[in-house]
Amino acid sequence: MTSRLLVPMDDSGPARSALEYALDRFPEDEITVVHAVDDLEAGYGGRPPAVGGEGADRDPDFFDEVERIAAERDRTIESRVIEGQAADAILEYVDEEAVDGIVMGSEGRSGVSRMLLGSVAEQVTRRADVPVTIVP
Repeated sequence: MTSRLLVPMDDSGPARSALEYALDRFPEDEITVVHAVDDLEAGYGGRPPAVGGEGADRDPDFFDEVERIAAERDRTIESRVIEGQAADAILEYVDEEAVDGIVMGSEGRSGVSRMLLGSVAEQVTRRADVPVTIVP
């Protein structure tokens, strides 16, 4: 049976490692890559709130790399931009889209941002109702 996996993505090495792991480890599963855009960032000239949605300009630049990584493995993936605080947006997407599991990098934020906001991977792992695989 094919499962639906979610790979949260930012422009970081751990996120790319998570995508590569998901593509290699789960060859039969459907994989969706999401990039969460914080509400404040979207409101102040950041990325669009949704790919293809009203007012959407373009995908994040690193989605080209995501597509290349998948193509190297003869895989196709779906990519989406979602709006909201990263952990909340990821978990909402999981609930709304009937995702069966999450594969994500162990890091993304660093420094003061991580201290103030906490690790997205930690928040998702604590609150998810589906299995979460953390890739270093």
